[in-house]
Amino acid sequence: MTRQTVPLAILYSTSGPYAALGRDAVDGAMAAVAEINADTSTRFVFEPRIEDPAGMAERYASLAEAAIRESGCRHVVGAITSWSRKEVLPVVERQRALLWYAFPYEGYEASDSVLYLGACPNQHLLPLFDHVLPRFGHRPFVIGSNYIWGWENGRIARELTQAAGGEIVAERFMPLGSEEVEHLIAEIRQKKPDFVLSNLVGRSANAFIRAYAELRANDPAFAADRRPLVACNLSESDLDGLSPAAKAGHLTVGTYLANLDTLANRRFKEKIAARHGEDRRITGPFAFAYMAVSILGQAIIDAGTDDAGVIRAVVTGRRFETPIGDVAIDRRTHHAALAPIFGRSEGDGSFSILETSRTPVAGDPYLLSAIHSSTRMGLSTSGLKVVK
Repeated sequence: MTRQTVPLAILYSTSGPYAALGRDAVDGAMAAVAEINADTSTRFVFEPRIEDPAGMAERYASLAEAAIRESGCRHVVGAITSWSRKEVLPVVERQRALLWYAFPYEGYEASDSVLYLGACPNQHLLPLFDHVLPRFGHRPFVIGSNYIWGWENGRIARELTQAAGGEIVAERFMPLGSEEVEHLIAEIRQKKPDFVLSNLVGRSANAFIRAYAELRANDPAFAADRRPLVACNLSESDLDGLSPAAKAGHLTVGTYLANLDTLANRRFKEKIAARHGEDRRITGPFAFAYMAVSILGQAIIDAGTDDAGVIRAVVTGRRFETPIGDVAIDRRTHHAALAPIFGRSEGDGSFSILETSRTPVAGDPYLLSAIHSSTRMGLSTSGLKVVK
């Protein structure tokens, strides 16, 4: 049987200010490519075109355009930051292609040309605040990278805090990739917020975590159980190069953590270990990029074509087997239903799971069904269950 070649654009920054995330995502995407191509029962093989925009937003559009027009790619798996996604969006809309976006983002977007596999605020920030506000207090310090992710998450955090009767102590922004954090640590030490919400990305997140750990070591008032660092986008990659003490004690809400004890995740990790070795670290960026390519492959098998319009109909018409279990993508918003997972980082760079959602939560990118009040936010009535 002659197998059809399906060109596939993989567009992640493997150099630049958030390179560690991009490298994990490329590895995850290529793990799924290798798995699909090794299955001789399928009638196609992926021919990946891997491009590195090096964290420069203006390069995403030109590279996506070239992949579609010159290489015939109908599907682009990629973009990490919302800045880069916004650059790719008009390209795929104009060229009638599909962007597979697999990172958490700030919401307030829905396009027929994008499949949103990463979490939006009702799947990350709302459940995070639903957990931390009653436990630690109502005076957060918010810090973010200076682009749409930081801005919008900060705005939603402000609304949640005010609805709960609290106040934002301060909101500060850093240039994407900046590692100059000393002035922020000094302000945090002086103002003593109840917790710190980090909307930082890449090298900036790593530098801030290192500095905050030094503050914890020098001032017991900032111990992890008193004034934690919390985030919606914290991954194992952000903890690389830190001491065990600096890695430990940070709180996050994600929709994949490697220690998730489910049959789907155990099978996924066994599959990756068998093909790539026991030492292959699996992170959220790895798992979700893998998931994007895997769902695309399953959809092409069903459809018998990689036509973007046909694939969109297939993907939004049934459930797909993934590392986080069966996933459904809403036909109207193109957002995946995802189960929030609340975790705490440990000294070895992994995450212990504290709570999980009982059921997947439908993506609500415009927060149309969220009630911003001190009595109900996020999942407080649909429920997180404590993992013993």
